[in-house]
Amino acid sequence: MPDPSQLATFAIAGTATAGVILRPFGWREAIFAVAGALALVLGGLVGPPAALAAIGRGTEVYLFLAGMMVLAELARREKVFDWTAVHAARLARGSGVRLFDLVFITGVIVTALLSNDATAVVLTPAVCAAARAAKANPLPALYACAFVANAASFILPISNPANLVMFGAHIPTLGAWLMWFGLPSLIAVGVTWFILRWRFRGVLAQPISAEAARPALPLSGRIAAGGITIACAVLLVASALGLRLGLATFVVGLLTSVLALAASRRSPVPLLKGVSWSVIPLVAGLFVLVAGLEATGFVDALARMLGGYAADAPRVTGFGAGALLAMVCNLMNNLPAGLLAASAAAAGAVPPAVTGALLVGVDLGPNLSVTGSLATILWLIAIRREGEHVSAWDFLKLGTLVTIPALVPALAAVVWLAP
Repeated sequence: MPDPSQLATFAIAGTATAGVILRPFGWREAIFAVAGALALVLGGLVGPPAALAAIGRGTEVYLFLAGMMVLAELARREKVFDWTAVHAARLARGSGVRLFDLVFITGVIVTALLSNDATAVVLTPAVCAAARAAKANPLPALYACAFVANAASFILPISNPANLVMFGAHIPTLGAWLMWFGLPSLIAVGVTWFILRWRFRGVLAQPISAEAARPALPLSGRIAAGGITIACAVLLVASALGLRLGLATFVVGLLTSVLALAASRRSPVPLLKGVSWSVIPLVAGLFVLVAGLEATGFVDALARMLGGYAADAPRVTGFGAGALLAMVCNLMNNLPAGLLAASAAAAGAVPPAVTGALLVGVDLGPNLSVTGSLATILWLIAIRREGEHVSAWDFLKLGTLVTIPALVPALAAVVWLAP
């Protein structure tokens, strides 16, 4: 029977997580995570040293997020993604199917190189504009942005902040990562593309306009695009050499932005204002909430159970744990679910088959519902700004159709290929 302090911790963590997902009063997610963390500290449930240590565990994630968000905002402000999307509309040459394929491919590239949040936040409005320029129904392309943001988020270590959370300091080098996650990523992306293409075959068969305006990218935009391309190459090299990806991402994002702003002679203030900095205290607050749950013994119990099953049947345990985590992500969002899973995996010293399956579950599983991941929530906000509406029920129906056929073979592949 849990004692009062344990019950209080569970209540605070549960309330804070619900606030992050539901955002009552329209408040930012970070408010609830930080408030929950403060409540644990002020209530004596997590000591200040333990809270600071928990926050410190996320240093690599904060640096990664800061660097990626600056790069994504730079691309948005310099119209790099708008140019890409409108160019895709022109290349479609009146074919809705071709436009969908081009948007999907662009989404894969953006997710792989700039993270899933960049696809959700920055590419989505540009895709909406491109679809309207081509006089096409925007929903198939917008759904492509939402689903590819998660399906392609384990192509590379830099494709999703959750990848850094799951592996921590032991993230595989680029070569080892591609050997392990290359096939599962191909399966996840391929199945997602096939089912979405089939689901919207009627809409995509309708002709679209081939008269989209000729895209023009200003000099500052070309500089930003070149800088971002170089940044992605540097990050790939850093990953191949096993360097710290968070620090590398931050440095590359900072230098690229400085060079682009210097070339265009613009103030950095608008760029910095456009970045959603609240994501960093959100993640920091979640680290403290997880520390609170660790103090109750909950994470240790999970670790013992996971480690025990994994010792007898690592691949079967990995598959089951990944599938279960995928479902849990849609109940409590993949940020807190991923942090809990990462803590339990680390404490239980589980084999790679389990860790890899948990990563696929936390990356791909959230495609089931609109509240499954932060990227999908950001996508929903973005399309509402563009005047489009997708209900939670509509997303769940499509998410069920897309996610389960992609998740099952991807999990099977990742446990089979585990080193």
